[in-house]
Amino acid sequence: MKKVHPMVDLKSLQGKKCKPCEKGVPPFSKEEAELYVRALPDWHLASDGKTIVRDFLMKDFLSAVDLIQRIAQIAEAEDHHPDVHLTGYRKLRIELGTHSIGGLSENDFILAAKIDPLPKALK
Repeated sequence: MKKVHPMVDLKSLQGKKCKPCEKGVPPFSKEEAELYVRALPDWHLASDGKTIVRDFLMKDFLSAVDLIQRIAQIAEAEDHHPDVHLTGYRKLRIELGTHSIGGLSENDFILAAKIDPLPKALK
């Protein structure tokens, strides 16, 4: 099992850069994911423990699209990409998981921490 420092926080995650994950790297255990998600109070761990999720109720459609574009810029810079779901014209769900390892890695929490301070036009 990976050693995780008990002092995982938003600022430390924001200061990190995503690193490539290769097949064969084990995903975080549910306990590791629970430790990391505590640093991200607006995110929650999916019931299967393989993704973290955040929901936004945006002001309108264009606000949702604007946030998606901002997230896309960060995702490209980090070379780590979320699943983005826009429904009901302003309900936005962001899901993060590391596809190549079939679960969560530190990259997912780094990207979530970098998404959190983005300006958002919420309802």
